[in-house]
Amino acid sequence: MELAVISDSHVPERETALPAKFRERVAAADHTIHAGDFETADVLDDVRDLAAGLTAVHGNVDPDELGLPAVAAVTFEGVTFVVTHGTINPVAAAVDARHVDTEMEVSEKGEIPSFEARLESDTGLVLGGDQWADAVADTARARGRTEPGETVVGIGGHTHVVEDTVHEGVRVLNPGSVTGADPAERATMMTVTVEDAEVDVAHHEA
Repeated sequence: MELAVISDSHVPERETALPAKFRERVAAADHTIHAGDFETADVLDDVRDLAAGLTAVHGNVDPDELGLPAVAAVTFEGVTFVVTHGTINPVAAAVDARHVDTEMEVSEKGEIPSFEARLESDTGLVLGGDQWADAVADTARARGRTEPGETVVGIGGHTHVVEDTVHEGVRVLNPGSVTGADPAERATMMTVTVEDAEVDVAHHEA
């Protein structure tokens, strides 16, 4: 099974469109993973129409109306891919809970019609480097416990820097920016072949 792994489209604010040969790779793949920052509903719809199947998450420039989750997971051939954009480490934020301010509304029947949580500090916010790898690996490890795959791989975006490494025991991937949006120097993506719980990653440039 082949997956197309892309992120950080940033269309139309920074770039105009996905490169043609990357569109071909997405169309040919069995499934596509997008790690956030589409920018508009039109771009999300374009990728969704192009892909045979799509797993996608919310990026920091994506509007709320896209309705994408902060974390998503999908399992193929015994491997669970946990996807998050990489702007916040929810595990670090939860551990340092004294910096999370919450508001909860409770009805007379004991129902909870609304709940809000707000960070009161920079705890969990990601700037890059090891913080980014921590965020993706921690999220993958936490979510992976509830998923059926024997192997867990973390996928993130946000930095526009291509990453393929093992961080604290977790394989961590970042395909870079599929359009080469600044600060990336070129458009990049990955394809991932999965078979019998084995993962083979190929890097591509446009």
